[in-house]
Amino acid sequence: MKFGLQFKATLENITGVRPDGDDFRWYLKLKCGNCGEVSDKWQYITSLDSMPLKGGRGSASMVQKCKLCSRENSIDILKDTITPYNAEDSERFKTMVQFECRGLEPVDFQPQAGFAAKGAETTTQFLEINLQEKDWTDYDEKASESVGIYEVTHQFIKC
Repeated sequence: MKFGLQFKATLENITGVRPDGDDFRWYLKLKCGNCGEVSDKWQYITSLDSMPLKGGRGSASMVQKCKLCSRENSIDILKDTITPYNAEDSERFKTMVQFECRGLEPVDFQPQAGFAAKGAETTTQFLEINLQEKDWTDYDEKASESVGIYEVTHQFIKC
């Protein structure tokens, strides 16, 4: 089953908010589809991670056994689905990435460091944006204006 992570924020003079690089860490809480157990700690996956699936059925970004029921579950980042969040998307939910899940589903997301964006009217690049506090501000020297990402929220949808 595929799940989409939808991102929503208010953007000020900025566009192209995106995870930066294959080593970007997606911090998730996951629920076992068999017994309903939800991980109590944040777990992260990256596009660089690749673990073999049992029985030689390919690989996934993460393979784990449920602590409660011992079922083997997996989640894989679908790299081709990673999409930037742009100025015209401001204040609307937009799918930023999709995950292919076998036996589990993502129930929570915690944005942290590693996002990038650019000035809406300039080519100024902003790297290593940390959204853990759900707000981020900076200054675009070329445009002589403040830039920001505010009220970051998310939801998951079935794709």
